[in-house]
Amino acid sequence: MNNLIVDRLDAKNWPFSLEWLPKTAYMVGGAVRDAILGRSREYLDLDFIIPDDAVKVARAIAKYYQAGFVLLDAERKIARVVFPHATADFAQQEGDSIFTDLQRRDFTINAIAYHPHTQEIIDPLQGYADINAGLLRMISRENLQDDPLRLMRAYRQAAQLGFTIEPATQATIRTLAADIGKVAAERVRVEIGYLLGNSQGTPWLKSAWEDNLLGSFFTNTNRESLDKLAAVDKACSLIGEKYPQLEAELEQPIRDTVKTTWLGVAKLACLVHPNPEKAEIELQQLTYSRAETRSVVTALRLFPQFKLVHKSLREQYFLFQDVRVVFSATTALALADDVVEAMSGDNPLGVYAPLIDRYLNPDDLVAHPSPLVSGKEVILALNIPASPLVGKILSEIAIAQAEGKVTTAAEALEFAKQVTGDW
Repeated sequence: MNNLIVDRLDAKNWPFSLEWLPKTAYMVGGAVRDAILGRSREYLDLDFIIPDDAVKVARAIAKYYQAGFVLLDAERKIARVVFPHATADFAQQEGDSIFTDLQRRDFTINAIAYHPHTQEIIDPLQGYADINAGLLRMISRENLQDDPLRLMRAYRQAAQLGFTIEPATQATIRTLAADIGKVAAERVRVEIGYLLGNSQGTPWLKSAWEDNLLGSFFTNTNRESLDKLAAVDKACSLIGEKYPQLEAELEQPIRDTVKTTWLGVAKLACLVHPNPEKAEIELQQLTYSRAETRSVVTALRLFPQFKLVHKSLREQYFLFQDVRVVFSATTALALADDVVEAMSGDNPLGVYAPLIDRYLNPDDLVAHPSPLVSGKEVILALNIPASPLVGKILSEIAIAQAEGKVTTAAEALEFAKQVTGDW
């Protein structure tokens, strides 16, 4: 191991002092692996193994640094300390030595330990060699059986690291595939979410489906679904060539509290039933959040309308009212439907250009209405009660404004009187 790796792992980079760790503590897992790979992150994710009092050590560190403390597993004695720019997990050592603990892990590349007090690297399973070879190799079949989520995690880590799964490991995963059904849907969702979030994940999702890991969760996924996933990636690439602003939006999470990106929404829509109502039930059963479910269902319901080229201004207005923040995912889904034809030399993106141009123009009154009057002003001017009629009137005013028929509040209210008289 070279000095550069040790320097990356040095305690000077941690959010707490090395003095808090007993002499028998080790750093393990992804942080060690990433240091060997030369991968750096702004947000540190550290894992420590401590022979005794792991939770007590974590609690003391959290208290001293006024950091967040979470007891992750009382039985196995695992706790987390959350700092502003780092997370540190502290787990009780399994077995009577660090070697026994490493033997119980999932893959050799994650079974390398670093002794921070002596700066020694412990690699009993040749994980360093597998990292250099770009191979994801299981430690044992039993370890995968102990936590079947590791079956799916293999595909996620292969995608994230650009590795391949060692053939005997992948063959073992196939024989254990039925065990994935024992894992809670929300845990599987996290792994799938990583694979949906970027183009590197698509071939591994396809491989996971072929190895029978997806069928028990996404019962409506088929080979056509997986081809559509790749088409969404291609659509995103085409969008990026002409509309980098829209491509950037696709890569953003749909909410601050939800990690799923808009690209992930478009790709998730490929895996569920194409019927929006059935897709909604399916997503609810898979414990997706309301925001994720609503976004996917909206994209499925509206993307066929994006393909109708000759839409009137009125139709476009109501389409934008329906699609709202789901625009980028819906566009990607619609474009993916046409991507195969793009191979003939035609660029299907042109069909959607009028809608995209409107969406990206904050001053466009069709995509982004700027109300001239409020509902309360309409109620007072027309002397009508609050009802759905008020919303209908406001929509007609907004369309008239987009058409240039009204430009002031006074004109808007006069127009409202006329239009209600016609009704």
